[in-house]
Amino acid sequence: MIDVLTQAPVREPQRIRGLEMPWNRVMGSMEGPASAAKALGPWHPQEFMAECVETVPEAGGMMTFVFRRCDGAPLAFRAGQYVNIAFPVNGEDQEPVDRSYSLSSSPTEPWTFSVTVKRDPGGLVSPWVHGNVRPGTVLDMLGPVGAFHLPDADRRARYLFLAAGAGITPIMSMLRTIHSLPGTADVVVLYHGAEAGGFAFHRELAYIASVDSRVKVFYALGDRGRPEDWEGFTGRLTAAMIDEVAPDANGRQVYACGPEGYLNTATELLRNVGVDDTSIYMEFFSGDRQTLLEYQAELALAADIAEEIADEIAESAEDYFEGQPAAFGIYEPGYDEDGTLQATWLALEAAAPASAEAASVEAAEAATEAATPDASSFDTVGTGSLTLSFMRTGINVRIDPQEPILGVAQRAGVRIGANCKEGMCGSCKVVKLSGEIDMNHQGGIRKREIDAGKFLPCCSTARTDMVIDA
Repeated sequence: MIDVLTQAPVREPQRIRGLEMPWNRVMGSMEGPASAAKALGPWHPQEFMAECVETVPEAGGMMTFVFRRCDGAPLAFRAGQYVNIAFPVNGEDQEPVDRSYSLSSSPTEPWTFSVTVKRDPGGLVSPWVHGNVRPGTVLDMLGPVGAFHLPDADRRARYLFLAAGAGITPIMSMLRTIHSLPGTADVVVLYHGAEAGGFAFHRELAYIASVDSRVKVFYALGDRGRPEDWEGFTGRLTAAMIDEVAPDANGRQVYACGPEGYLNTATELLRNVGVDDTSIYMEFFSGDRQTLLEYQAELALAADIAEEIADEIAESAEDYFEGQPAAFGIYEPGYDEDGTLQATWLALEAAAPASAEAASVEAAEAATEAATPDASSFDTVGTGSLTLSFMRTGINVRIDPQEPILGVAQRAGVRIGANCKEGMCGSCKVVKLSGEIDMNHQGGIRKREIDAGKFLPCCSTARTDMVIDA
């Protein structure tokens, strides 16, 4: 029987032309999409809570964490995008540490989603993630974010995917997406790893390549030597290597992800083999200051959009929450001046104030009570039309509305830590006890923190007199 199956003629499946994402026709519709269809369209990033439901060890010191949204909604995203996750690495009572991780799952299966994290023994976050995130862990997330993704429709769908190390994660999302969709495509994957047993997803990659004639996968070991039975490439990425796996690379869209050095080399080599810059898409897993600024700008924009969407939902809260199962209420986060209150499985009333607004008010009242000095007795320095009262320092600082608060405060002797002064890193975060500001941040602060009364003085100007806990 096996011989009969082996000898049967192999026929290529018949497919429609090109690739089209499931939501593409909804987005192109002249009429408003139905609610169910709209929920699956990756239009807007959101802030949401997600529960880990599974962990899957991968080769190469990596681990896949499978999540589902606590509100029961799907996570709509484009293959290649990432989410920003807040990890309580310093304890539940301390500020979480934010990290961005690419989604490795396919958006065609949106009810759960996955991120794959490589453990860096010297890192702050990844060892904590590997050691502490388990089924049942609930984390605060923002996303999807990122411009590195497959197009919503591609009539040619001819791709070259280049990945090094952990850079395989967004590429895996793209490959899984293409494999799950009908349509013609021509995909070549070239995957660089450090050792023969260190290629994450290698079993799934082999399976996809064996059953999907649209996909070819090649491996390279870099320049660290190879075992005797190794059949893949050896050495760093070269033009000859690209030409061997994809001699028509100049006719493909190229998506590459990995360390900065690898991608800088890839950019130069792709140009040498005739690939136009407009056909090259890069995602850096480590990068220079400009790259980090671009990522932070993406996150800041995503946070702004998420806040707008949340406001829209709040305006129609009755209709929105009536449609949610009552059980999801246990995941609704509370807030205080330190951020999210982790009180999963406890009654919300016992865990936190009824709303972020109430939390902000209570935090401000508690801080005001603790600030026993009378600001009217403080020395006043500087000139300007407005007064900033710094309660811990015990000084009043005069300032004009157009002046950034941080610089004026530091010149007056107020001790506020700051690294970037561009609204990105968040190191200068302080609590506003009263007064109004204009803040133009670049992702260094989250909505929950703003609701709790915090702001970034590096990118803020005063609109009124203010009392500040610094």
